[in-house]
Amino acid sequence: MAKIETSPEMVKQVYATAKQRIETVKSRLGKPLTLGEKILFGHLDDPQNQELVRGSSFLQLRPDRVAMQDATAQMALLQFMLANKDEAAVPSTVHCDHLIRANSGKEKDMPIAMKENEEVFNFLATASSRYNIGFWKPGAGIIHQVILENYAFPGGLMIGTDSHTPNAGGLGMCAVGVGGSDASDVMVGLPWEVKNPKLIGVHLKGKMNGWTSAKDVILKLCGLLTVKGGTDKIVEYFGEGTRSISCTGKATITNMGAELGATCSVFPYDDRMGAYLRITQRAGLADLADQHKDLLTADPEVLQNPKNFFDEVYEIDLNTLEPHLVGPHSPDVARPISALAAEAQKNGWPVQLSSALVGSCTNSSYEDIGRATFVAKQALANGLKMPQPFLVSPGSNQIQKTIERDGQMQSLSEVGATVLANACGPCIGQWKRDDIKTGDKNTIITSFNRNFRGRNDSNMETLAFIASPEIVMALGLAGRLDFNPITDELETPKGKIKLQPPEAPDLPANGYVADTEGYQKPAGSTAKVHVNPGSDRLQLLEPFAVWNGQDFKENLILAKAKGKCTTDHISPGGPWLKYRGHLDNISNNLLLGADNAFTGEIGKGRNQLDGTTGLEFAKIAREYKKSGLGWVIVGDENYGEGSSREHAAMCPRHLGCTTVIAKSFARIHETNLKKQGVLALTFANVKDYEKIHEADRISLVGLQGLAPGKAVQGILHHSDGKTETVEFKHTYNAEQLKWFRAGSALNLIRGVKG
Repeated sequence: MAKIETSPEMVKQVYATAKQRIETVKSRLGKPLTLGEKILFGHLDDPQNQELVRGSSFLQLRPDRVAMQDATAQMALLQFMLANKDEAAVPSTVHCDHLIRANSGKEKDMPIAMKENEEVFNFLATASSRYNIGFWKPGAGIIHQVILENYAFPGGLMIGTDSHTPNAGGLGMCAVGVGGSDASDVMVGLPWEVKNPKLIGVHLKGKMNGWTSAKDVILKLCGLLTVKGGTDKIVEYFGEGTRSISCTGKATITNMGAELGATCSVFPYDDRMGAYLRITQRAGLADLADQHKDLLTADPEVLQNPKNFFDEVYEIDLNTLEPHLVGPHSPDVARPISALAAEAQKNGWPVQLSSALVGSCTNSSYEDIGRATFVAKQALANGLKMPQPFLVSPGSNQIQKTIERDGQMQSLSEVGATVLANACGPCIGQWKRDDIKTGDKNTIITSFNRNFRGRNDSNMETLAFIASPEIVMALGLAGRLDFNPITDELETPKGKIKLQPPEAPDLPANGYVADTEGYQKPAGSTAKVHVNPGSDRLQLLEPFAVWNGQDFKENLILAKAKGKCTTDHISPGGPWLKYRGHLDNISNNLLLGADNAFTGEIGKGRNQLDGTTGLEFAKIAREYKKSGLGWVIVGDENYGEGSSREHAAMCPRHLGCTTVIAKSFARIHETNLKKQGVLALTFANVKDYEKIHEADRISLVGLQGLAPGKAVQGILHHSDGKTETVEFKHTYNAEQLKWFRAGSALNLIRGVKG
């Protein structure tokens, strides 16, 4: 069996191959390269002949690793199994972090999670064992933290079935969130395809001080770029300020690059990364990185004249950067903490906090917990504890055991923390909340990464704000959103105090306590995969139907989504996570969070066959499918942003969707639609979005002549008998059109040509 670990031997080979490929590309392009370009071009499948036009060419790449979390791994492995391969072609791991519900704390929650998800965890464990995939058990940690601790390395390329896979960019890796189909392709042995990203350069000047943290860098940038400002782009950080940020701080920044829609984010290799590799028992990788710094940093010419090499350049002065908060309902609604009180008053937001939450894959490092603990100790010394629920999610067993040994956990518990399992929990909607009723308006503050409406607790009236762990701690102690620890005094039983800015080491002086229990080694071909045919949690996949070669004639409009429609809106998480391995069951959540542009209803529409209104979209879709009628979804701007969940593409396909037409797409979702055989189109004229009415039918003609760069003609059939022609664009290349014709990318892998 092939090795799963990121060994020095593996990395040495990666660097040797990358060097050759980069030299080939440089000779072709005749120009210096950014770090992001070096990593991508160093993994090209065909560096001599690959078209390399930035922003339009599709790159064929050979990733070094694949990572999957338990919710998405189910479908990824089910797809992989259809390919009839003996083992994964590249080192791959599965991490059980999404299916563990947060409620009463780790000790009570874990046994419940193990019982509720027994058959899913058993399937993932046995499938991983069978196909030579590393398996991290439930409670071992959040995928991105475990990857950073064990597998990430400078200059590597990894894909992962979670949108926050770019977390590994903090260790100088190009790590990209993808759908399960992409993961399956790479595990089968095929190259991975992605549009050659445009490049955003972020120049970090100075050094952070006081209450400012790495989290504030990305919160500031989210405000500057918005949730779609990074789409099909790499965010690359450079400048003297990068060296002042710890490795785990860099990971915080790259993690939340997902909120920009960025392909990935990356930092240049430095001594802070080397120190992290050494303290996590990977000195051999640090030595190799030290020897290959030329591969792990941008060329000097790039740093001297960044505007000549990046498509966009931004500058952030760390000396003057103020702590920021983002929210509610979107990670790009940003402002400095000094402006929050006035904004809260203006908007009538409830300023009393109902809950404070620290942790997640974004902010659960030793440094993060240490800085939050520094603030907590000041409160404890003055007799103050949290006035509302306070939840802490350690990122991994390694983190948990280390902060238990070094005393931070005790301080957090004393200040009122409920310590949750080492899992995603409230960050991804796995929060069984007892303190607030659904529909009650309330305000929470977290150190998480995503805060879409209803994301954390399924309550659409919860206003979620995001900040650094130390700011969450300070505001949590005050119990108010409008508290500013930089200027305000904190009320305590012993009188008013001025909190001192947090201080904490980024790495433990005595090293980390290693996790020796959370990992399962694979057994290989002797292992048996367990799937119960009668299960309502797991369902073996059947291939999607091959395109019949005909135009789509008079397809019904299932839904026209208005405004933000993320993958959380298209295929919600929360209680639906348990059905991630059962395509038919999870399809019942289709568009439950979508805002119906025709009626204003959420998740409901009109059955055009019988006129029934107020029906869930999935029920309508099943009726259309039963009647043999194709149907279409119409989306707004940046349709499908957020999580990488491919169910947002697979569920519509399963229920009969032929086409999704949007003003624009988020990168991962557009790819997922293409992979599943759904036609993904955009309006040539965005104003044509307004022309589509609820009772319309739409025909897409000339599909046999579908070709790269060629527009698609649509005919709107209005209920009054009139028709009008509209034009749609697409981004399919020749290979992706084969996916469409075969009915899915997986069909093509299986030999179906269409």
